[in-house]
Amino acid sequence: MQFAYPPRKTSHPPPYALRSSRSLSFTRRRQLQFAAVITCIAFLLILLLSRVFSSSEDRISPGTPQVVIVTLLDEENLSASYMEKIKKNRKDYAARHGYTTFFPKTSDYQFGDSPRSWALIPSLRHALTLHPHTPYFFSLSPHAVIANPSLPLHTHILAPKRLESLMLKGRPVVPPDSVIKTFGNLRGDRVDLVLTQDGEGLCQGSFVLRRGDWAKFFLDTWFDPLYRSYNFQKAEGHALEHIIQWHPTILTKLALVPQRALNAYNVDIASRGGQDAMYKDGDFVVRLVGCESDSSGGGRDCEREFDEVGGRVGGKGKGG
Repeated sequence: MQFAYPPRKTSHPPPYALRSSRSLSFTRRRQLQFAAVITCIAFLLILLLSRVFSSSEDRISPGTPQVVIVTLLDEENLSASYMEKIKKNRKDYAARHGYTTFFPKTSDYQFGDSPRSWALIPSLRHALTLHPHTPYFFSLSPHAVIANPSLPLHTHILAPKRLESLMLKGRPVVPPDSVIKTFGNLRGDRVDLVLTQDGEGLCQGSFVLRRGDWAKFFLDTWFDPLYRSYNFQKAEGHALEHIIQWHPTILTKLALVPQRALNAYNVDIASRGGQDAMYKDGDFVVRLVGCESDSSGGGRDCEREFDEVGGRVGGKGKGG
């Protein structure tokens, strides 16, 4: 008995099969195109939102001053006439270069039983809050005169290449023989703290701090209640030396510059640099170093010295 063979499959598929394949390919392309468009829109939205909601500290508004000069004034120990001269000196300089000033009062801050000089640190934190866009904060002791107002701080010290040329590399942080030394390969654009030192140690009477999260961390660390409880002989000055030497996160952002670049002295004190630290014509800032501590019995008077220094530099500091 024979069975019929099944019919052979045709090698010519019906037209509808071809049309179905083409339809599937077209649908797939449309889906891919749609997905690409959605992806692009989502990316653009994320980019837009990141710009809108990014921290205000990352954006510099038009007209923002490059520098805020911060001078803490202790009304209990400074006369009204002296404070007016200090303010005028800073304001005249700031107006010349498009900077601005901030004159907080010691009484504005709480520091417990610690010496009043500790108020310097929260005053700087306050300045950062008031000026969230400004790149640099110049902390300057009231007992100092801006003696050469023609020098813009942001180019005289802070321009990266200029700063790199000034930086003291491999220098003991606390002279003369601290085993902790400044870094030798730090770039100028990575510096967040610019300080000087004299023959005895670091000088917090004239320094520059760059805005940012690191600056907030630095100030919070410096003002830590633990350090205030240590009763350092030089209060916040010795606390500063301590945290810079033993906190690598702080040391890595520090640049030491020659003393007279930012902190020349008006008197010859052998232990603090002697003649090498003394003001010379053209120096930027003159500190009346030690005048406040010697005023009671040492025959010194800060306001009188302020006027004398102003007179020697052609009246630039006199009267302010």
